[in-house]
Formats: sequence, C-alpha cells, structure tokens
Amino acid sequence: MLKINHFDGVTRFDMARDFAGRRRYWTAAYLVDGMMVDTGCAHSAPDLVNALSGETVVRIVNTHSHEDHIGANGHLQHQRDGLEILAHPLALPILADPRGKQSLQFYRRMFWGWPEPSLGQPVADQALIKTEHYCFRVVYTPGHSPDHLCLYESEQGCLFTGDLFVGGRDRATRADYDIWQIIASLKQIAMLPAVKLFPGSAQVRENPKRELDAKISYLEDLGEQVLEFHQQGWEAQEIVRTLCGGPMLVELFTLGHFSRRRLILSYLGKNDEN
Repeated sequence: MLKINHFDGVTRFDMARDFAGRRRYWTAAYLVDGMMVDTGCAHSAPDLVNALSGETVVRIVNTHSHEDHIGANGHLQHQRDGLEILAHPLALPILADPRGKQSLQFYRRMFWGWPEPSLGQPVADQALIKTEHYCFRVVYTPGHSPDHLCLYESEQGCLFTGDLFVGGRDRATRADYDIWQIIASLKQIAMLPAVKLFPGSAQVRENPKRELDAKISYLEDLGEQVLEFHQQGWEAQEIVRTLCGGPMLVELFTLGHFSRRRLILSYLGKNDEN
C-alpha cells in the first residue's frame, strides 16, 4: 500500500503492508530534486519502484540502516544504472548484506521484510550533498541507531529527520536504542532554523522548534525521574509501572523487544539486545 503527497517540491511516499485490508506501522520516504531520502520497506518496494517509474532519481540517502528505510534500495539500484546510495559509514555493511549483518525479529520480518542488498558509499558528518537546485547538510544524529543521520537544507529550511523525531511522547522503545544519545541528537537539530520537518513516519511539521523542544523536555524530565527512583533502589519494573502507564499491545506482539521496560533500561544504560 502506498500513498503519495506533495509539499512544495518534496514528494512524500507513505508505505505499509496490507493485512486483510488494514495497514499498520507506516514508513515514509521522500523524493526531492532527484534525491530519495530513504526507500521504505521490502514489502512495499515494488509499489515504490512503480511510483518512481516516470521520475528522475539519481541518488538515495539513507537516514539509517533499519529495514523499513532501505527496503527498495536494491530494487532501484538494479533498475537504474549509476544510482548512488549514500549513508553513514556504519550502515554500509548492513546495506550490502542485510540478512547477514542485521537480525530481524519475527514482527520486523512480518511488517517490513528483508531488504535486497545494495552498494552504498559513506557520507561524512557535516558533508554537503548537492542536487540540481539545493544543498543538503548531513548531520550525524545517533541514538535511534548508531548510524542515524539527518539532512538539512538551509535555503528552504527543510529538515529530514528519519526516525530521530516522529513526534509524540514515547512510552516505549526498542532494544538497542540509546535514549541519552537521542536527546543529544534532538538538541542538535533543534538548533537548526527549520521551517518544515519531514519525519520517517507521522505528519510533516511546519516550524517544528516548539515540538522539538517539548520532546527534549519530556525525555529529560522522564530521565530525571528514572534516575531518581533507581538511586532509591527501585527495580526497573517498579519504575515502569510508576512512570510508563499500563501495558501496550506492541509489547505483546514484539515479545518485549519494543517495550516500556526497554525505555527505562535505556535511561539506565542497560538496553542492549539481551
């Protein structure tokens, strides 16, 4: 399933797998001036390739290597000679060998699927990526993943944030997220004078400074409470019950891989895959 919307020179593709007529866990990719920012998931790759059949695409920039952002890389690269793919250096081994370098739990395979391999090139922090009409600055923003980056175009004030900022008040995270790095990365992009923010899912934001600051404040305040309770000797599950509300459906079908407990453990520096 694919939906297309246009925002002043930016085309947004929203993609999700269809389950008996229902779609869940959408992911977004963008086309701007011949450059794709992410390519969605493997299950929606044929739809995206078809939607781009009449478009000029000379480059892909991946915000990070999670399977719901690199899913059509290989399809597009095989179809278009010379198509350049840029990503954080840490992402390149995963792009080249998704099955071998990134294990996917069952829920991830079900919702997004295994990407096809693709050949990427490294892009440095603060590097400039020039398209025909624009110039995008790369900003390394680890936390959601070690290889996460954002793109900022200063003349238009456009900010592409991948999964660093998608809005809302987080009550849960996935195993291996680093919440303190996420906060630091959010502070970094909050300093940019962005007019429009294009996230990896959820709605496009205009003048996003207030929302970015609110998210930072929320995460910092929550972290202070977590650390205070931890210093008082509370166990992680006690903190979860006090600060994170009731059980969430996502915890059930991810078998705890994405959970309230993972959020608390991230604040405590214990949120690895184990």
